[in-house]
Amino acid sequence: MDDPRADDEVLHRIQKLVEHEHRLLEQGQLASSDEEQLTKIQVQLDQCWDLLRQRRALRETGGDPETAKVRAPTVVERYLG
Repeated sequence: MDDPRADDEVLHRIQKLVEHEHRLLEQGQLASSDEEQLTKIQVQLDQCWDLLRQRRALRETGGDPETAKVRAPTVVERYLG
């Protein structure tokens, strides 16, 4: 059964990651550890957006959004556009 709260949870996670990303970017010059953290955040954001798109596509095509899975960074980082 489709649980719309799952979408809300993904959106909440996206919001928290974006807030963290903005805090890092506001610092200006980043230490290498902060740059690594920023990269990890950006990958996690890509994964979250991908998961949300999967859920929406499954829902729109009559599939079960609960079957959507977080894809590996190597998959989501290859997307274009």
